Amino acid sequence: MTGVTLAKAVKKYGDVQVIHDVDLSIRDGEFCVFVGPSGCGKSTLLRMIAGLEETSSGQIHIGDRDVTGLDAADRGVAMVFQSYALYPHMTVEENMGFGLKMNGHPKAAIKAKVDEASRILKLDDYLKRKPKALSGGQRQRVAIGRAIVRGPEVFLFDEPLSNLDAELRVDMRVEIARLHKEIGATMIYVTHDQVEAMTLADKIVVLRAGRVEQVGSPMDLYADPDNRFVAGFIGSPSMNFLKGQVAGGVIVVPALENRRVRTSVVLPKEGATVLVGIRPQHLTVEAGDSSLILELRERLGGVSYDYLRSSTGEKIIVETRGDEALPEGTAVTLDFDDTKAYFFDGQSEQRLR
Repeated sequence: MTGVTLAKAVKKYGDVQVIHDVDLSIRDGEFCVFVGPSGCGKSTLLRMIAGLEETSSGQIHIGDRDVTGLDAADRGVAMVFQSYALYPHMTVEENMGFGLKMNGHPKAAIKAKVDEASRILKLDDYLKRKPKALSGGQRQRVAIGRAIVRGPEVFLFDEPLSNLDAELRVDMRVEIARLHKEIGATMIYVTHDQVEAMTLADKIVVLRAGRVEQVGSPMDLYADPDNRFVAGFIGSPSMNFLKGQVAGGVIVVPALENRRVRTSVVLPKEGATVLVGIRPQHLTVEAGDSSLILELRERLGGVSYDYLRSSTGEKIIVETRGDEALPEGTAVTLDFDDTKAYFFDGQSEQRLR
């Protein structure tokens, strides 16, 4: 197996540039996830690596080879799409081995590779079935098996779980994580679901509008985001952001009854706007005389989420545990440990450190 390197990769459609000078290094055997909102360019970037989209400028290397100008078939990659794209008239076994058959591989070699992929994906009992007799999760495993038998240097996944229901998505996340551990291949995976990204990735690449916002391990991005976008995107529920103003070396937050937040970070000038970021689990809520109103409680069993609205119109989510619940419509007060807060410049939205 081998790694992937992008150097100043650019994609343009006419005069419209959708991928902007992406520099990225993915190590041999690494599970890298491209994550970001719809339209951020993550699938386009994956298709550029696959050779399904032409790279307008820059370079793409797979291992030691410059593959920028190579056709998709010559890049040594296999791609698993959102749609299963299985041949309905073929059995599972035939679907998995079809690519090798078309390339003239001997029957014995095809069978050996299909049997190995079937063992890895636990498809032995389904080899003689046709796709219509399979569940959605089983069909996606067949699509992954078809990629495995090709023996690619790099596996590419383009939102492969989007067509599955919630329970199957969880099961397939586990299957894909197990697959990566077993075969040790370099894998690049596209999703808009940050939970998938946090669960699967060794490395996450956060994209916005065709640009890389930050690259790092899941917990690095969660604990040390570079800007408001990454801080809000990584973590579920997302981080709360409250407007504050620098006054006398502290940050005054109107939404929290002008609470004064102290920090050791370098603050901008007096009167400047600062965004105070607080994760839901770092807030505590109780009934009190305040302009904050508990609008809704979302009960999920062992954990609940309180949705509050301030007099300034800002929405705040608080994670709570236990059975005690305040009635909806209650005026509440909030508190938090100042050392748990993050601070972002009100103009650039970059992290203040």
